[in-house]
Amino acid sequence: MTDRTTTHDSTDTSPHDAPPDLSPRNPDWWRQAVVYQVYPRSFADADGDGLGDIRGVTQRLTHLAALGVDAMWLSPFYPSELADGGYDVADHRDVDPRLGTLDDFDAMVTEAHRLGLKVIVDIVPNHSSHLHPWFQEALRAGPGSPARDRYVFRDGRGEHGELPPTDWQSVFGGSAWRRVPDGQWYLHLFAPEQPDFDWRNEEVRADFRTTLRFWADRGVDGFRIDVAHALVKDLDEPLRDVGNIGVTGEDALPHVAPGSHPYWDRDDVHEIYRDWRKIFDAYLPPRTAVAEAWVPDSRRALYARPDELGQAFNFEYLQTGWDAAELRRVVTASLAGAQAAGASATWVLSNHDVIRHASRLMLPPGTDENAWLLSGGRAPAVDEAAGLRRARAATLLMLALPGSAYVYQGEELGLPEVADLPTEVLRDPIWEQTGHVRKGRDGCRVPLPWTTGGPSYGFGAGAAWLPQPAGFGAYAVQAQDGVEGSTLELYRTALRLRRKLSAGESLTWTEDTPPGVLAFARSEGWRCVTNLSDADVPLPPGEVLLSSAPLSGHRLGPDTTVWLA
Repeated sequence: MTDRTTTHDSTDTSPHDAPPDLSPRNPDWWRQAVVYQVYPRSFADADGDGLGDIRGVTQRLTHLAALGVDAMWLSPFYPSELADGGYDVADHRDVDPRLGTLDDFDAMVTEAHRLGLKVIVDIVPNHSSHLHPWFQEALRAGPGSPARDRYVFRDGRGEHGELPPTDWQSVFGGSAWRRVPDGQWYLHLFAPEQPDFDWRNEEVRADFRTTLRFWADRGVDGFRIDVAHALVKDLDEPLRDVGNIGVTGEDALPHVAPGSHPYWDRDDVHEIYRDWRKIFDAYLPPRTAVAEAWVPDSRRALYARPDELGQAFNFEYLQTGWDAAELRRVVTASLAGAQAAGASATWVLSNHDVIRHASRLMLPPGTDENAWLLSGGRAPAVDEAAGLRRARAATLLMLALPGSAYVYQGEELGLPEVADLPTEVLRDPIWEQTGHVRKGRDGCRVPLPWTTGGPSYGFGAGAAWLPQPAGFGAYAVQAQDGVEGSTLELYRTALRLRRKLSAGESLTWTEDTPPGVLAFARSEGWRCVTNLSDADVPLPPGEVLLSSAPLSGHRLGPDTTVWLA
């Protein structure tokens, strides 16, 4: 077998080739970090009301420290009526009373830092809740008022203004416009309870500068920017339709000239992040940021430039199936794009918006994921044991790649998607807004099992806000802690090894591998080999540091990843 370097040379002597420095003094701690996403309402319930809360997160931070992650990303915890799982924010500078107080938040940050964990919080700048004081003021103030200028209000089309101003579509289904009693319409790219801000308005811009400083002053180390590609819209009159594209949502982006879509990924948005970078860099160390931007791979690096957010989520990697050639192509392109932007690459397999990868990676190519969810996960059926084996292999592959990795709560337990949630318990607005056509994202948000028994498997003192399936206790932390070969112990070992082994930001592909095998060497002298085929292959020579599944002799089984010295 031969090796070929596909990123810049592996003899690079940049500071990132030193052992990772996660100390408060290091401004680049994020470049090789492993970040654990906490969806707070489903993580741990300290007060027993069935909803996860901030004190519950604080009580379980030792789990994250023992796991070996470097940082925690906390999904929205702000005051919200939960029309969209907390992303409908009524106050961007407070804590939802059901989840705790600002004092609870401060105590959580203090404890995280004591344990050596960085804290990243979600910032939701595209929209607010319809209960936000500004939006309530806009409704009272009426057409033409300064209060309405903070949002996107327009008169409707038709003889009496009875038609939406444009054909723009909500990500959650249906028109992106909602009419108010005085006849005007407001824009909501997501749920009707989430009116979009008008980012041409200086009050909006100034308020978010205040918000960033508010949380940074409380010790937050970084920010995850929700729908970072949506803030700026083409609001010049007359507003233009998108109809001739024939595709809705972010799927329309490949069909238009880059930067020209009426409301996705417009070039103007980058001026906002250059402004924010000045705020981030005013702190020591500078605050970090990562963009959630569902944009083509060629556009993602723009958000990750050093004078903007610094990183952007790599959703192309998440969306790539279990295919060696495709994964190699995406990894190569991602590393090259990150290098060109001066950023580090990001890798993610699961989050709160997608089917958990222990189930998703088992779905045949071309599977309609919504149809699979509507079938309760039965068409096609997914073998949980086979799914877990593949998920473990995918995890070791991801953690071997240069850059930072984002881990979603529960994946360290090997949790599958809860696809058979009864429709009467669904909370995701997608279900109602699409007229019961799309089932939504609740299946990946089911509260975590901590113990093997109890009314909610240790999540809280009573039932959880979403029902957990029978048998969830087998995946619990209690069931896996200290158990050799468990998924939890695999993650702990992998993260401990990763911190010792990984430093550089390049890799060298191994050529002439058997069909379906992906292999590469890291500049630090270790290798990763993944067998994505359905047949055993020879195990390459070298000391086995870690394997995602038991090895048989000198053979590497299907759906198995091994790290070699």
